[in-house]
Amino acid sequence: MSFTVAITGRPNVGKSTFFNRLLEQRKAIVDDVSGVTRDRQYGVAEWAGKTFNVIDTGGFVPDSEDIFEKEIRKQVMIAVEEANAIIFMVDVATGITDLDETMADILRRSSKPVFLVVNKVDNHDRLLEASEFYSLGFENIYFVSSISGSGTGEILDAITALIQPEDEAQDINSELPKFAIIGQPNVGKSSLLNALVGKERTIVSDIAGTTRDTIHTHYDLFNKEFVLIDTAGIRKKTKVHEDLEFYSVIRAIKALDEADVCMLMLDAGKGITAQDLSIFALAAKKGKGIVVLVNKWDLIEEKKTNTAKEYEALLKKKLAPFSDVPIVFISVHEKQRIFKSVETALEVYENRQRKIPTSQLNDVMLKAVEAYHPPVVRGNAIKIKYVTQLPTHTPAFAFFCNFPDDIKAPYKNYLENQLREKFNFSGVPVRLFFRKK
Repeated sequence: MSFTVAITGRPNVGKSTFFNRLLEQRKAIVDDVSGVTRDRQYGVAEWAGKTFNVIDTGGFVPDSEDIFEKEIRKQVMIAVEEANAIIFMVDVATGITDLDETMADILRRSSKPVFLVVNKVDNHDRLLEASEFYSLGFENIYFVSSISGSGTGEILDAITALIQPEDEAQDINSELPKFAIIGQPNVGKSSLLNALVGKERTIVSDIAGTTRDTIHTHYDLFNKEFVLIDTAGIRKKTKVHEDLEFYSVIRAIKALDEADVCMLMLDAGKGITAQDLSIFALAAKKGKGIVVLVNKWDLIEEKKTNTAKEYEALLKKKLAPFSDVPIVFISVHEKQRIFKSVETALEVYENRQRKIPTSQLNDVMLKAVEAYHPPVVRGNAIKIKYVTQLPTHTPAFAFFCNFPDDIKAPYKNYLENQLREKFNFSGVPVRLFFRKK
């Protein structure tokens, strides 16, 4: 199960700085997401050998005080519902505000672990002033300075202590491919699931997922068997006005952790959004297989001969540098090419599982090196002697050479392109490592 931590708090308390501190110190992924209504950030943090997702819920630019408080309250409620743990950030320089009190009242009722983080505590006087925040009634309280990083280790220790090692006992479908259907609200995710399973509901069973918010469906039709993870089939929360964009972000991130292949659905009329691109980048960095499904293709009028090719070329330009991704044009409503999307996802799954014999790998890649030698660096000729595939979930290759630190990005790209061309890793991120021989 993926462990997700949401950082909440009113604007200007230092949430984004703290978010960057959590991730950048660990050299992990940071993605800036330009959302529908505001900027949102999410990424993966690592500490003490454990990883977890971090979401910065972001501040709001208020149109009025009423709308401002309503939006803040909404995002706190979503964090309480969706995250595994919550960081509630306050500012010692400002002290306790009415908005802090309101948020504290909501969070105290939650059964989720809440960490009260008092920011900007960068000297002894501030530490004394911070004692007033004990009155908010939280057991876990930490004093930090986001800018300098002091106190960050303690909060990371507390968070990682909650993360349990994944249960060794997997369900009966642990060996089956897992496909997550992700994308913006209303692009047709649930419709695709329903269209795939059709009327044969007797052969489809719902599997209790590891998280409340995803529906796992066992698909076993037409000699194909896999598990579909639908991020759209969520029950309505009572007393919570749903922020669909925020929900879709959290669910997509959780689904990424469980899936082998992500089926990213787009609306043909709207194209790919900044949030789609950010989730795509996160899936790639997590080493997941990816298939892009362009839905509602039947609604595109005045199709010319090359419309699909032009659309695909434009999409791949936006997806660069990882553009070796299959793109399938579908219409869930008309049931056009929906099974082609499944076949493509299964192909990407096979690509992700591919293991290449070391002898074959060396035969092919050393010829590629001979055809185009690495550039000479500081008068040193770089010689790659040996290549082997590493035993990882995502295809990863180690190149042994005399000056591994001098291999530059353009040559790494050349080697990756050769691997993709010779061995077909379409839809799969490929990792290259260079080691001293």
